[in-house]
Amino acid sequence: MTLLEKFERYIADHELVTKQNRIILTVSGGVDSMVMMHLFVKAGYDVAVAHCNFQLRGQESEEDEQLVADQAAKLGIPHFNNRFDTKGEMALTGESVQMAARRLRYAWFNQLSADEGYDTIAVAHHADDSIETFFINLLRGTGLKGLTGISMLNGKVIRPLLFASRHEIKEYAKSHSIPFREDSSNRSTKYLRNKIRLGIVPRLREIVPQFTGIMCSNIDRLTETQLFINHAIEKIARDAVEHIGGQDIIYPDRIDSGFPLGFVIYEIMSQYYSFKGDVVDSLCDALKVGATGKRFYAKDWVAYTDRGRIIISRIDEKDNCAVAVSLAKNKVYCGSSVLYLEKMDIGAVENLRVPEHIALLDLDTLTEPLELRKWQEGDRFTPLGMTDQKKVSDFLIDEKVSLPEKKRQFVLTAGGEIVWVVGRRIDNRHKITSKTENVLRITKENY
Repeated sequence: MTLLEKFERYIADHELVTKQNRIILTVSGGVDSMVMMHLFVKAGYDVAVAHCNFQLRGQESEEDEQLVADQAAKLGIPHFNNRFDTKGEMALTGESVQMAARRLRYAWFNQLSADEGYDTIAVAHHADDSIETFFINLLRGTGLKGLTGISMLNGKVIRPLLFASRHEIKEYAKSHSIPFREDSSNRSTKYLRNKIRLGIVPRLREIVPQFTGIMCSNIDRLTETQLFINHAIEKIARDAVEHIGGQDIIYPDRIDSGFPLGFVIYEIMSQYYSFKGDVVDSLCDALKVGATGKRFYAKDWVAYTDRGRIIISRIDEKDNCAVAVSLAKNKVYCGSSVLYLEKMDIGAVENLRVPEHIALLDLDTLTEPLELRKWQEGDRFTPLGMTDQKKVSDFLIDEKVSLPEKKRQFVLTAGGEIVWVVGRRIDNRHKITSKTENVLRITKENY
């Protein structure tokens, strides 16, 4: 069976689109998306091409843009292009380059589809991408859902190449003389995905030549297991969760004693309220010892234990969302972001000039306890490069931070003193100096 035949069968079997749908193809110029464009056109679908130029790789970005435009014109399909000030967005939001680019492109794809009357957005992720995602989540720590790879369907976004390996796609491009461009950043081992792609996966494929096929089968089974769990949790939640006066109350004693209690609570809280695994673990520990009143946070929700129950409600605007930060753990959640903590020797610091979403702090100047919370009126700190203290409110005004962002602004404190206005500026008293020996590196990433 040819790749085109597999492509058409995969779409039909999973009912991803029909010939009546209008589809936007997200095409970067790389081999995956260029092959996807070719397959959709050969199969006779109503498509248009959308290309994002993030202006991060100089001439390479310009040549990617030109290739996509030329191929769309050659195939006679509509073409849309957008140039983003990605570095400006990173400076504004404190996001990593990957997070900023992802947010920008999907916001544009959704707006474009609405404006131009397209039903579906097709993205060219393939089987190897899904396998790499499996390992990324496995190494970072995850529940079963994180091991199900990349979803073939998410709202109006489809991924019609998940059946195909990278090798198959490249062979198809070669046999059909499809031009494409290689992104030089794909060869860098700076990113975890590339470390897995270039290091771990080739080694595993040496050991097991059928690695890709086996992993795809594993992911399919895990996905089916997660679907079964979702259905079971929905039934359990009908009995175990009550909705009273704007609050949701989980009654653990209503959960069958034959079920693993912590797992069921995690599934309920992650599926319905987006709580993260290690947060739920801490909550379950509090539940076991009968603790009452300690608060645990997700992006939009707060939960606490009370007389054997778990009470969940929307976060109130006045809630400062304070959580203790343990240096023994490598991450802590902060609103819609996660902070990754890494203790390191000064010799391991390659460059003191880091973007604002990364903080480099002199570890030996930090006094425990460490706490993460929303900033409050009256908060002061000494911004990096200054000797006098400044109100956080004045600092945020000077930085032209919008009102919605101000409401979501967190600070990290040590011994009650602010050491980092998260994602913006560290306190000058805790900067790296010639006397620094131990460093705390904190990286903020949105999720």
